[in-house]
Amino acid sequence: MARTLPPSEQPDMTPFSDNAPDPTWDVELLRVLVSRKGTQVEAQWAIHPQLKQDLLPNEWQEVKDLMARATDIVGDRFSKALAEADPMPPGNA
Repeated sequence: MARTLPPSEQPDMTPFSDNAPDPTWDVELLRVLVSRKGTQVEAQWAIHPQLKQDLLPNEWQEVKDLMARATDIVGDRFSKALAEADPMPPGNA
């Protein structure tokens, strides 16, 4: 699921000034995860819970539609790359 990293847990970044670190929070709003089990490729997505609450119903539907398309594209490309890099051995049919 999406997550928020407070400034104390974020990777070491270059501060705005020499005296104080950047107090900005990094917020992961969307995440796409593609996984493989044998020849099966699965793509999933997640959205930050607060972002979901802040969206109007029609905006939420638009996000769901776009993310479904994005996971389809990513999953399809991952599957094609996997097939080219790791072809299935010939079977005994």
